[in-house]
Amino acid sequence: MSALRRKFGDDYQVVTTSSSGSGFHQQQASAHKKKRQRFVDKNGRCNVQHGNLGSETSRYLSDLFTTLVDLKWRWNLFIFILTYTVAWLFMASMWWAIAYMRGDLNKAHDEKYTPCVANVYNFPSAFLFFIETEATIGYGYRYITDKCPEGIILFLFQSILGSIVDAFLIGCMFIKMSQPKKRAETLMFSEHAAISMRDGKLTLMFRVGNLRNSHMVSAQIRCKLLKSRQTPEGEFLPLDQLELDVGFSTGADQLFLVSPLTICHVIDSKSPFYDLSQRSMQTEQFEIVVILEGIVETTGMTCQARTSYTEDEVLWGHRFFPVISLEEGFFKVDYSQFHATFEVPTPPYSVKEQEEMLLMSSPLIAPAVSNTKEKNNSVECLDGPDDIGTKLPSKLQKITGREDFPKKLLRMSSTTSEKAYSMGDLPMKLQRISSVPGNSEEKLVSKTTKMLSDPMSQSMADLPPKLQRLSGGGGRMEGNLPPKLRKMNSDRFT
Repeated sequence: MSALRRKFGDDYQVVTTSSSGSGFHQQQASAHKKKRQRFVDKNGRCNVQHGNLGSETSRYLSDLFTTLVDLKWRWNLFIFILTYTVAWLFMASMWWAIAYMRGDLNKAHDEKYTPCVANVYNFPSAFLFFIETEATIGYGYRYITDKCPEGIILFLFQSILGSIVDAFLIGCMFIKMSQPKKRAETLMFSEHAAISMRDGKLTLMFRVGNLRNSHMVSAQIRCKLLKSRQTPEGEFLPLDQLELDVGFSTGADQLFLVSPLTICHVIDSKSPFYDLSQRSMQTEQFEIVVILEGIVETTGMTCQARTSYTEDEVLWGHRFFPVISLEEGFFKVDYSQFHATFEVPTPPYSVKEQEEMLLMSSPLIAPAVSNTKEKNNSVECLDGPDDIGTKLPSKLQKITGREDFPKKLLRMSSTTSEKAYSMGDLPMKLQRISSVPGNSEEKLVSKTTKMLSDPMSQSMADLPPKLQRLSGGGGRMEGNLPPKLRKMNSDRFT
């Protein structure tokens, strides 16, 4: 696992770019001796080589047409010429062999003898006859006669084999020439990506452009984040792929690529860059792979252009220069400023750190936190016997000396009484509302007293009969008792 870490994580190069006005200065500070290994080059080529396939190489032969199309041009031309040369020599040899076995080569000049193929004297003449037949030239000097049935069969075989070879090789060359890879070279990506604020949110941005006047139909863009990580189970993933949302939920990933566009990825809690800050970028190692797909308007074939941005190609606190200007009757795109960026004020903190600082500095959160703490402390204090007499009303203070007093009532009373004592902990805005003439202090006190009395009266029914009699007077609750309990009470107190 350490070897994988060294291979994928240790070799990288830090590049910092600074700009002032229209001039740009780029500094390269090499953190390690070796260059940062990329998964996808800037031109879109993937740096992946398949090795040790073993018996799996037979799969390439099963899809021979695609294999030939994927080969380089020099190999395609070599196979194209070699196939036609071998096929022509083979068929010419078959015609020469028929003439040789029939003895036509020795009797070709006899006017009374009818050969299989007229005017075939040797191998070159047999080769010329094959070429004239295959290319449908037919000069008329060499021709097949009706006295040669084996020649007729060979002619049919030649026609079928020639059609197969032509369809295979010419089709392969046509597909090879019409591949839309060259169209992808006229799709541009900015050399750097930038991180700055846009619409009040920290945003990762890069730019794409189309150099041709022909459009890309149904153009769509996707982004992948390649980053090594280790799972909780200890498995090391050197090239873990994560999706970067560039507008999939809103449809912004569907591009109308007529002029250069700036693609944005909003960094929020769902983004893989949620913890990324300007300081952590100096130690982070990642690669952003951008994939642009669309249909070529002129050919109707699907085209794909790719590029990538490593961590040293992401500029923190930069923004792209505008490239579109309005001229007389048209919009002009200045591609000289396509890759240019300039610095803008950007917080150096990550989105996570900004949210934490905003949470701590919010004026409505701090009083609530303090009230919660004081509430917990007041309940804990009321659980002890020392502070009961000072916190409870006078009517309940008479009962607090009994050991069987339920703690449920104590907590309930502490909760209701604290509502009246926590006015000083409210924010200033709420305190001003309470000082309005219509909301005088007497009204607040009466409302608080009502709040205290309501839960007390509702909770009396939950007390035992003995406490009910002590709190409310002996004869007042007597009418609500069952006859058996009333008799027991009268016998006990008489």
